[in-house]
Amino acid sequence: MNKKPIQKIVIAGGGSAGWMVAAALSKLLNKSLEISLIESEEIGRIGVGEATIPPLKTFNQLLGINEQDFMKSCQSTFKLGIEFQNWGNKGDKYIHSFGETGKICWAGEFQHFWLAGVEKGLDGEFGDYCLELKAARQGKFGMRDLSKINYAYHLDAGRYAEYLKKFSIQHGLKRIEGKIVDVNLNSESGFIESLLLENGDILEGDLFIDCTGFVGRLIEGALHTGYESYGHLLPCDAAIAVQSEKFGEPRPYTQSIAHDFGWQWRIPLQNRVGNGLVFCHRYTSDDEAISLILDNLESPAITEPKVLKYHTGRRIKGWNKNCVAIGLSSGFLEPVESTAIHLIMASVLRLMRLFPHHEIKQSNIDEYNNQTKEEMERIRDFIILHYKATDREDSPFWRFCKNMEVPDTLSHRIELFKDTGRVCITQTELFKIDSWTQVMMGQGIMPEQYHQIVDQMKEGELARFLGQLSSMVDNELAQMPTHQQFIDSYCKAN
Repeated sequence: MNKKPIQKIVIAGGGSAGWMVAAALSKLLNKSLEISLIESEEIGRIGVGEATIPPLKTFNQLLGINEQDFMKSCQSTFKLGIEFQNWGNKGDKYIHSFGETGKICWAGEFQHFWLAGVEKGLDGEFGDYCLELKAARQGKFGMRDLSKINYAYHLDAGRYAEYLKKFSIQHGLKRIEGKIVDVNLNSESGFIESLLLENGDILEGDLFIDCTGFVGRLIEGALHTGYESYGHLLPCDAAIAVQSEKFGEPRPYTQSIAHDFGWQWRIPLQNRVGNGLVFCHRYTSDDEAISLILDNLESPAITEPKVLKYHTGRRIKGWNKNCVAIGLSSGFLEPVESTAIHLIMASVLRLMRLFPHHEIKQSNIDEYNNQTKEEMERIRDFIILHYKATDREDSPFWRFCKNMEVPDTLSHRIELFKDTGRVCITQTELFKIDSWTQVMMGQGIMPEQYHQIVDQMKEGELARFLGQLSSMVDNELAQMPTHQQFIDSYCKAN
């Protein structure tokens, strides 16, 4: 291991990953470090990750970013969840929201009480007890002092990178324009010593952050770290991105619409709509996929469709020697649950918690890699659930998904929920009980029983309990403005 103190950090690559790393390190660690970021305007950015999940709020708050200013700059709207269409069966529709549904007790989660209510003939959908879900359906959004509404953002990823770029430079980061043509390694340790740029400059560093995208110029190109494929579990291997004109008032949720060989996203910003199609090359061609997405836009396209090829999986080591891969260089899990930007954020925070100020130790590297592996696999399983939990057999793609083998960890969760109504998760998991419950029931996995503790409630008590919870949601909802009204008063872009 390298016993040299970490003084110089070099970030290779910009985009969302590079500038999120730069913003966090320059704001929180810059007093003792020299931080540089190298990027090339010629290479550009992928920049299609426009939907996020709630932890991004925490990241921005950690940096001291003003929410209204950030949202105006990034043409942002609010996101309360994702609406899934045609996933369990054609014609199905449900929302995976960010909110908590009902209340839990020591013996069981809220789904047990709701399931008992269904069996006893009490009216009410599961989503009636979730403020975020009902607000999404009604196109409402609002925040008050007593409200605990949980939300994320739809944002322009390119604008977000530019916002963080200015933020980072203000906090002392040095940006270098250039292309990396070679990576120089120490002949004894194998650590990266410097980067050779196209203009002949040499950029030395003690710790290198690889944000060079799928290619992994440092982590793979130089260190040959290796890649674990998830392609047999997540069959889609390409996406098409295209922007279209603004369409009506923006929905406070992302749409995910399943088609015969993949699924389509719609992400409403203040000034336009982000659209895309995730698909599998084994079941269609680029041309057919492009035709499908263009035929299913709600408004005229304002950009040409861009085809992106990818390979789901993860780098075997997210941290190898003195190089940490963050963003697409570390792996990719496809965008169905909008986790790409979250995984960048999680990697940045993990690096800062385990930062090797004095020297790089293998135990520290191992802990980082173990945590990264566990997080990737937990999120992977949740994404696989969307494909596996289907009754669709109307196309070769969906027949494959319905019948494919899945990890034992996911099989157990599905069977446990089906048999008992229980969802058992660890404290560190990103997707909590409400998420698993909403997706499983939304796609047709219904429990065969509920926890019998519910039956100890006195006659009429369950009905009153459910009624009170539903009324609380409706009362809160009645005081909310529409999503558009709130944007206009809070963060309307110029």
